[in-house]
Amino acid sequence: MRFLVKVSMPVEAGNAAVKAGTLGTTIQSILADLKPEAVYFTDDNGQRTAFVFLEMQDASQIPAIAEPWFLAFNAKVEFHPVMVPDDLARAGSSIEAAVNKYG
Repeated sequence: MRFLVKVSMPVEAGNAAVKAGTLGTTIQSILADLKPEAVYFTDDNGQRTAFVFLEMQDASQIPAIAEPWFLAFNAKVEFHPVMVPDDLARAGSSIEAAVNKYG
């Protein structure tokens, strides 16, 4: 299943990594292990934030995905299942059933 993993790094931890010269290399190392489909970097609520899109086969993978961010940056990590257009198209009958029952 495809997930959006939102990683938010506290300013202090990010600044410390920048000053130590390790921010970029640490992020690259984590991403090399995760092999994401796509990654986008931005700010969110004043924090350095990454939006990482990846496939996860089992919930047991969550620690392997989250722990590097926790340990390296004291980051906040959120997991959100996401769909691509084909997934949404396949969900059409479920949406229709919900509309018929609850709409």
